[in-house]
Order: sequence, then structure tokens, then C-alpha cells
Amino acid sequence: MKKVSLSAIQPTGNLHIGNYLGAVANWLEVKKNYQSIHFVVDLHALTVRQDPKVLKQKIREVVGLYLAFGLDPKESIIFVQSHVKQHTELSWILGCLAKLGEMERMTQFKDKSKKNSENINIGLLSYPILMAADILLYQTEVVPVGEDQVQHVELARTLAKRFNSEYGETFVLPRAVVMKSGARVMALNDPKAKMPKTDLNNKSYIAILDDPKVITKKIMSAVTDSDSLVKYDRAKKPAVSNLLEMYSLVSSKSINDIEKLYQSKGYGDFKAGLASEVVKFLSPIQAKYKEVTKDSKYLDKVINDGAKRANKIAAQTLADVRTKIGLE
Repeated sequence: MKKVSLSAIQPTGNLHIGNYLGAVANWLEVKKNYQSIHFVVDLHALTVRQDPKVLKQKIREVVGLYLAFGLDPKESIIFVQSHVKQHTELSWILGCLAKLGEMERMTQFKDKSKKNSENINIGLLSYPILMAADILLYQTEVVPVGEDQVQHVELARTLAKRFNSEYGETFVLPRAVVMKSGARVMALNDPKAKMPKTDLNNKSYIAILDDPKVITKKIMSAVTDSDSLVKYDRAKKPAVSNLLEMYSLVSSKSINDIEKLYQSKGYGDFKAGLASEVVKFLSPIQAKYKEVTKDSKYLDKVINDGAKRANKIAAQTLADVRTKIGLE
């Protein structure tokens, strides 16, 4: 079996262009040289209260988007996390090796605790342990992620080393792969904040499935800097620099070429050009999504077949773990 690349998407909020440019594009490139595994982390979503009907629909939406992004279910393994029961069992085992201090230092735990002070649940604290189980179950070599998830991959690596040291070589040590460019696409209304999947102000992000008119309206209302110069400078002109990076990534033009294109024009022309490029970039993904989600039986088959393939690998890993720790 080829070395494994693993990636996952949580079925909450709306997948946006920042998710695609910062993570999805990365693992689409990485998968060329690996056995790629892609799944929907529905269990992770439960750290926040979910509407059951919406969650069920969002799970299928993410599977549809995986297919729309160009994944072939015959080549890649596509499944839903909760359909593979070994994830939760291995999470408990790894949780017994993890240290409380390690978990409390997780940046996302601290950030989310501040934002959700009324619901600091144990799941929020142990979230990275479940993520470690997700990774280690499949003997994953590489995990393409955004910068904010690198710490979680490092924890998986730490726990794998700890288990291997105590019980013998069992897990492959995973490593995070982060794109150098586009890893953090910022919000349209705040260039200092990462573009969010969930925000009451939907003008802050461009959803993958947004209508072209909505995309154009959002970009035209995006914040800009005090002057009218289309120039890249992350320190002095963060808003325009963010839009320039996005323009470059969706159009394959260099930032320097884009600056030249708009050197004698204002922000209005620049934003209109960016909107046109984003619509053009997302159009084939949206068309493919509509095509694959029309056939619910096909979507069911992809999900069920993926679970069977994932179960086969996960069961083998967990059987080895259970033997080594004395459960079998």
C-alpha cells in the first residue's frame, strides 16, 4: 500500500474559498503521490450544539463537495467519521496517554473557550485527541492542513511516539504539510482575522457554493485600505494585500502582474476584476457539485463504500493496538 495522505472537513458552517485555497488545493496536490483518505469529521462537530437535520444535510454536502473538488472515490477513500467506530475507541486509548497540560495548551482550545465560555465541554478539550486517532488509525504519513491545525498534527506525532516507546513500534509518525502561499486567507471585512466558516456576518467570507451575484456583492463591499493604490504590502496595506493574494491564487497571475494591471485604476476596478476571477474559478466546482448531488443513491454508495474501505484499515490498526496494550 502507498504511503497515506489524510485530510478532513467538519460539516459546519459554509466551506469557503479560503478553505479551498488554504487546504483543499494543498491536499489535491499532495494526493498525487499518496493513497489519499478524505472524510467528514461529524463527531468533531458535536463540540458545538448542532441542529440534527442541518448536520445530516451538511454531512452529505461535504461529501458532494469532495466529489466536486475532483476526488475519484475509486482512487481516494471518502467516508464519514462516525461510520468507522474505531475512531472513538482509539481516541479513548490515546486520551489515557495524553497529559492535561498538553491539552490545555492547545491554541484552539484556548481560543474557542473564550468564544464559547458558556459551553466549555470536555469534547472541546479532547478534540485534538480524537483528531490524533483520526490520523494514526490509517498509518498516515502526511496531513495537509492550514497553519492553525499544525499544532494538532504535532500532538498526534507526540502521542504516536509515546505509544511506540511504551508498547513497541505501532504508528507511523505523521507530519503536517502547509502551503507557503494562501494558507491563511483573511476575512473580507477584517484582514487581521482568518476567513471564517461560520459568521453571523456572511459578508466576511465567500462560500464555495455562493451564487455569482452574491460573490460579486461581497467582494465589492470588502474593506480596503485608506489610499486607492493597488499595491501589495502586508504590514501597511493588509486589506488590499489579502485581496491581491486571493486574486493571484484564483487567476494564476503573479501579484506583480496584477499590480501592473491596476496601477492606474482604483479599488472599484480591482474588486470587479477579482470578483470576475473568483466566479470563473468556482464555476466548474459548483457545476460538478450540482451534478453529483442530484443522484442521492450515488452519494449513498460513495459514503457506504468509503466506510467499508476505511473500516478495513482502521480495524487492522486497532486490533494491533488492543493486542499490545493487553485488551486482546
